[in-house]
Amino acid sequence: MRVKPSSRGCCWWFLVVVTLALVYDAIVYTVQKKTEKSEGAAPITGPPGAIEKKYADALKIAVQFFDIQRSGELGYSNKFSWRGDSALTDGSQAKLDLSKGMYDAGDLMKFGFPMAFTATVLSWAILEYGGQMAEVNQLDPAQDSLKWITDYLINAHPEENVLYVQVGDPEIDHGCWERPEVMSEKRPLTQINTSSPGTEVAAETAAALASASLVFKSDSRYSSTLLKHAKELFTFADKYRGSYSESIPEVSTYYNSTGYGDELLWAASWLYHATGDKSYLQYVTGKNGEVFAQWESATWFSWDNKLAGTQVLLSRLTFFGNKDTSNSGLQMYRKTAEAVMCSLIPDSPTATQSRTDSGLIWVSEWNALQHPVASAFLASLYSDYMHSSGTAKLSCNGYSYKPSDLRKFARSQADYVLGNNPMKMSFLVGYGENYPQYVHHRGASIPADAKTGCKDGWTWLERKEPNPNVATGALVGGPFLNETFVDDRNNSMQAEPTTYNGAVIVGLLSGLVTTSSAVPSFT
Repeated sequence: MRVKPSSRGCCWWFLVVVTLALVYDAIVYTVQKKTEKSEGAAPITGPPGAIEKKYADALKIAVQFFDIQRSGELGYSNKFSWRGDSALTDGSQAKLDLSKGMYDAGDLMKFGFPMAFTATVLSWAILEYGGQMAEVNQLDPAQDSLKWITDYLINAHPEENVLYVQVGDPEIDHGCWERPEVMSEKRPLTQINTSSPGTEVAAETAAALASASLVFKSDSRYSSTLLKHAKELFTFADKYRGSYSESIPEVSTYYNSTGYGDELLWAASWLYHATGDKSYLQYVTGKNGEVFAQWESATWFSWDNKLAGTQVLLSRLTFFGNKDTSNSGLQMYRKTAEAVMCSLIPDSPTATQSRTDSGLIWVSEWNALQHPVASAFLASLYSDYMHSSGTAKLSCNGYSYKPSDLRKFARSQADYVLGNNPMKMSFLVGYGENYPQYVHHRGASIPADAKTGCKDGWTWLERKEPNPNVATGALVGGPFLNETFVDDRNNSMQAEPTTYNGAVIVGLLSGLVTTSSAVPSFT
């Protein structure tokens, strides 16, 4: 809701009417302030509220995509008859077990940078909305999927200054169209170290393990292991600064990093939450914040840029009475988070113009849905921070907005994804009656009993029939700016899902499935 004070003029012959109006306004103002205090300014407490069925149903579907993307020995965890064990020897040439983890998208690569981001966002969602997830029996599956990734990330860090950041050769992998269960091609390993640093991927992995240490704090041994690796990786990332896109140029074709400063701040922020060590807070609010934080500039949250997420994460400290909230750097993160929120509210004077005609945030042709869903997740979080802390208003260039305005925006993006769009299509596979049938996904496109391998499997890519297997929970790339979608297996720009898309949609839906208070602290 957009509210801005307006000035009033008056004529001498209307003085009596104006006087009466002023008296009336004073009474209304008093009532409004009382109402505002009771409805918008008081902290919200108590258990989750009523469940909203459409978001609960969608969440139950979205969580399943992590099962589809699993690598390794599935055993009891296998919920899909067309999936089986795969990549069991990954890492063996380095005497490591890298069989777990998750495939990145419709291919069979393990890219450490986006996989770690998946884990960090999934941890964040669980920490904030675990109660809501539990209400619809999705907390255990989400935690199980998270651990499948963190087990892999721990094994990928065999030494303090060594991290394996990729399994597989993308040129070889993308030259095949086959089920993961039958692949037999070489799976080379790529590592970063002191001579070939990769600050952004080491720091993102540190963020993933630090945040996960909070999720699994009831298992003290595992939590301590996660935190140990997180601290070592952050030190490695910070001490040996350098972009992995420069150290390993071939990765830039698929997940090129535009800089590592945001990951350093993101990782330090999570380490502060996980440890309470003020040196991490000083890291983000001091010189490093001045250099890397881009204070007062709104950015898009994604696998490549963590600034908006960092700003929201650190702003929660100011909402919930942290004793360090007087820190001027921390206030700058809060101010910048407000700028991000103001850019998302459609009728804000600083609203972004990067939207479709129907109101979907739209930034990129490739994987268009990542940005609106990630933005809506942040808006849901910020709305809950405001609501739970008794913060009634957000000011955007003199206009005031309520937590409900942010939640309304978040719902609008979720509803678009679930089918409230000009195409009347759900972009979450398995939800609704009309969703993509030709998802760009190797496992989904090939029958489990097919005998084809690397090269002859391409016949399945070209087939005109819908996929024989449903990639349940996959969030595909999404529409073009003109709000059209071509459901074609060859259309990887629009029809390919990613595992990190799965994390942001699970986070968003978990925030919307029901209402409750935000947790004041993760510890």
